[in-house]
This record gives sequence, structure tokens and C-alpha cells, in this order.
Amino acid sequence: MSAESQVLEQGGHTAWGRNLAAPVRDFLSNETGGAAVMLAAAAVALVWANATPGAYEQTWTTVLGVHLGGAGISMDLRHWINEGLMTLFFLVVGLEAKRELDVGELRERRRVLGPALAAVGGLAVPVVIYLLINGGGSGAHGWGTAMSTDTAFALGILALLTPRAATRMRVFLLTLSVFDDLGALVVIALAYSGSISLVALAVAVALFIALLLLRYLPAGRTAASVLLATALWVAMYKSGVDPVVSGLLIGLVTGAYPPARNDLERASSLAQAFREQPTADLARSVQRGVTAAISPNERLQYQLHPIVSYAVLPLFALANAGVRITGATLSSALSSPIFLGIVVGYTVGKPIGVLGGSWLGSRRFLHGARPLISGPTLTAVGTCAGVGFTVSLLIASLAFSGQHLIDAQLGALATLVVAPITTAIAMAVVRRLPQSLRARQIARSAGDIPDLVDDVDPERDHIRGDNDAPVTLLEYGDFECSYCGQAEPVIRELMETQGSDVRYVWRHLPLNDVHPYAQLAAEAAEAAGAQGRFWEMYDKLLAHQDALTPRDLSGYATELGLDVERFREDLRRHEYAGRVLADVATADESGVSGTPTFFINGKRHYGVYDIEALTTAVAAAKRRALLPALAAS
Repeated sequence: MSAESQVLEQGGHTAWGRNLAAPVRDFLSNETGGAAVMLAAAAVALVWANATPGAYEQTWTTVLGVHLGGAGISMDLRHWINEGLMTLFFLVVGLEAKRELDVGELRERRRVLGPALAAVGGLAVPVVIYLLINGGGSGAHGWGTAMSTDTAFALGILALLTPRAATRMRVFLLTLSVFDDLGALVVIALAYSGSISLVALAVAVALFIALLLLRYLPAGRTAASVLLATALWVAMYKSGVDPVVSGLLIGLVTGAYPPARNDLERASSLAQAFREQPTADLARSVQRGVTAAISPNERLQYQLHPIVSYAVLPLFALANAGVRITGATLSSALSSPIFLGIVVGYTVGKPIGVLGGSWLGSRRFLHGARPLISGPTLTAVGTCAGVGFTVSLLIASLAFSGQHLIDAQLGALATLVVAPITTAIAMAVVRRLPQSLRARQIARSAGDIPDLVDDVDPERDHIRGDNDAPVTLLEYGDFECSYCGQAEPVIRELMETQGSDVRYVWRHLPLNDVHPYAQLAAEAAEAAGAQGRFWEMYDKLLAHQDALTPRDLSGYATELGLDVERFREDLRRHEYAGRVLADVATADESGVSGTPTFFINGKRHYGVYDIEALTTAVAAAKRRALLPALAAS
């Protein structure tokens, strides 16, 4: 594992986020499974096409039509997959890119320029190499086959070779892939589509605008969205522009945002009403309330990502990777400039284009931000992007036929072997670089965007541990929250094992809609803190989460030796309600809506919060904090 992977890796967790959004994050953090299934489907297609070539082609050229009156669409099964189901793939890619733009590493817009120009370079340089090899020949028209990265395979290679790769590596590769796909789809529309129907295209634009306006519809948005999205796909198809463009566009305009406190409180109140009166109508209301609390982006990813990874992409591979390989066809391909142009374009052109574009995107005259990842790691990402399959095969089917098509298909398939090898070599070189050199390279990359709006204030915040520790672990918690109770021994163990490297900060976020005693318990902790015993009361409250009544709290004050009369009077007058409310306000400003939510050096921790995960995240934050000193050594 590279130093950068260790330094930049981040994670996070809330109770609501864990239940509703974490499965998507977990799947996106490990693409190996989906890529393996798609690779297996490609292997099955090769065996099928060579064992019974007639049956293979007959299956995928079977025509399927959908007609309504005199209008309709008729395509063979291969095209229904390539132009229909693959729309869902591009939709998922667009959704994840939009999430990064809204709440992730790219919400600082200047950071988009680097991956965007890296994508442009990664498209242009392979095309130039392809044309240098094929210029003036019969294969020159197929230059588009050598340019576009296969997003699924690229992320799969990254996950396979660097199982704990830095989040920024994935974000950079994903963002690059989105712009890469956009460029490829524009090329398909302009260079490989038939005649363009302006009327149908205008209808598609109108439908897209209507889809955007659905956010203002008070009810029935889901059904209307599906209807309009389907109509948009049909209009794009009728216009002559590849309809998969519609999926990417819809994904890029589907917003992502953390659950709002008001939405969560409404959902919990509906659930309480259902508990008291379990009717079908209230059950439906609870379902709608919970669903509405999660952004459309997260909901769609949760529903579509497994389908795309384990069904759509394997079907695409099965329908397109079936190349009949004989001695003659293989010999012809290996000597073909089309095959050579595709392989060299991806293997050599992609890394050069990605490096060059990223460097250009960080130049001051373009007002670009510092690169997301260091130069050595960027080289590995460039080699990883040098895998062409999905779009390469799509364009090959549009540009070629006969032996030329076989040459192009074999070239695209060859990148599935070459790209992992070159990426493995690049990652091995990165791991063997001197530690000080790696630190200097990482120090030149962009810093973290803080997720925590209100910095830790030693004069105000409750801090446990060395105040000069390089790592700060901050928790927004609720004394009645069972998940906070489960996290407490993990935090204690972490503090014991990390020693002076970590300081721990607690901030209040009582979930009053579900925990009736949480607010009073928070005020009790503050009242104890006013007498110098905050952490002792903290330990008591989390150890007795089922006993937080006023009488219980008074008992704890007696056990701790507090001035009990003063303590009771503070609770009666709600002396510290304002102090608790101030913590709640900082939580709202930082987009926190559930407990426990952790921040590590100002970055929100996404993922599980067991001892292993937090130890890894703390170690990464420590390395990042110590980078300047290491780089100077």
C-alpha cells in the first residue's frame, strides 16, 4: 500500500447514513466484484462465439420491437443492451460524479479542472497515436475506438491492485471517467451517428428541462421522473444521437445532500405515529417520509448500482466480447494497424494524456487548484485508465465491419490484459520510492477541504487527551443513542493505544424527537462540567443510557461528589440549554443530522467506526499532519 494511499484514505458514519447510504459507499469502495463478473461474462462470450459462432450471432441479432400504434422502435438484442441498458450504467457514473461535486472532494469547483483536462488529454493523445499509425489507411475512420476509458474495469483494476486505495485516487479516476465518457459520447454523436433529427433533438431538450422542473412538483415525482426519463431516451434515440447520453445527463443533475434535520424529525414522528396506530395509510406515510429524507442521488445509486454492476455490464460483455478467434484472424489482428493503434493508444497515450492534462489543469494562469493526487500516483491512475472495453466496442461496432471489426475488438480486449500489468508495475514503482520523496510529492497536492465548519476551541470545547496531539477525533453524540454507547469503548481503546497522538472532543447533538431524555442528559453533562467534572459525568451517562431521568441524574451527581443543590438548580433552570444548542447549531452547519458522527482533523469519517477502521483513519490523519516535517527531512 502506497504512502499516499495511507495518508489520504478517509471514511465516516452516522446511524441514518449507515442504514440507508453505506451499502452504496461500500460497493463503490470495492469494484472488484463487478469487474470480475464482467470479465467472466467476456470469457463466456469468447467461448460461446468460438464453440457455436452461428448460435452466438443469431442470439444477439434477434430483433425485438416495441410499438404503439404506427410508432415504435425495433432493434436487435445487442443494440437494446448497448443503447438501452447501458443508459443505466452512464446514469450511475453521472450520479457518483454529482455526489462528489455536491458533497465530496470536488465541491471546491477549481478542483474539477485537473481531472477534466486529464480526461481531455487522455482522449486526445491516444487518438493522435492511433492516427499516426493508421493515418491514410482503411482503419483511420475508427480513431474513436482508441480513446475512452472503461469506467467499470478501471475502478475494478484500482480496487484489485490497491484494495485500500486512497479515496482521492477513486475520485480522480471517477471524475476523469465522467468527462471521458462525455467526450466519447459527443464523438459518437458527431462522428458515428447517422443523420441528426433536429425536431427530435428539440423534443429531447424540452423533456430534459421538464425533468429538471419536477423538483418543484409537490407529489408524484417518482412516477413522473420515470415517465419523462423514458420519453427522453426515446427522443434521443429518434434524434440520431446515442441515447445513452441521457443517462449521464440525468445523473449529473440529480442532487446529493446530507439528510436534513427537519426531514429526519418528520420521519421519526411518522414512525412514532405508526407505532401507536399501525394502519396501511400511516405505513405508506412512514415509507415516504424516510425516503424523502435521503437525497435522490443516494436513493438511485442504492437501487441501480448492484443492478448495473452485476447485470447490465455483464450482459454488455456477453453481447459484445464474442469474437471468433482463429489462427488466421489472430495473425491478421496482431499485424493490423487497427489493433496496434488501439493497444498503443491506450497503453502509452492514456498515461501521457492524463499526466499532461492534469499538469495543465494545475497551472496558475488557468486558476487551477493543486492536483488532487501526487505525480507518481497520478501515473498509476493514468495506466489504470488505459483500459478500453465498453465505449471502445461501441464505437468499433459503428465504425467497422468484417476483419476490421475483429481487429478492433481484439485490440479492446487486449487492453484488459495490458492495463492491469502496467498499473501493477506503476504501483510497484510508487511503493519503492524514498519516503521523503513521496512525502514531498503528496505535500504538493491539494489539501483537504474541511467538513467541520466550526473549529475546535480549547476554551469552549470539552477535550480529552493531549491538547497538542496531531490528530483530533471529534464526535457529535447523544447520551441516549445506543450507537454512541457502542462507540464509547472503541473510543476509549483508541485513546489508550494512540496515547498522545490523539485528542478526543465531544459535542452535543441530542436527537430529541427519538430520545426523550437526551437534552436533559446533555445539560447535566454541562452542569457537571461547570463544576469541573464533565468527563466523569460523560462516563456515567454513557454507562447508564437506560437511566437518564432527573432522579437518576441527581444520583450520579451525588456519586461524583458534586454540589447537588447547585446541579439540580442548573437543570431546573435549564442553565446550559443554550450551550447545548450552540453545539447543535455547529452540527447543522457541518451537515450532521445523526449520531454518532465523527470528524478526524476536520474531515468527516465515512464508514464503520470499529477500532480497526478508526485506527486506520487516525494513522492516515497523523501521517498527513506530519507531512510537512517529513517532506523537509
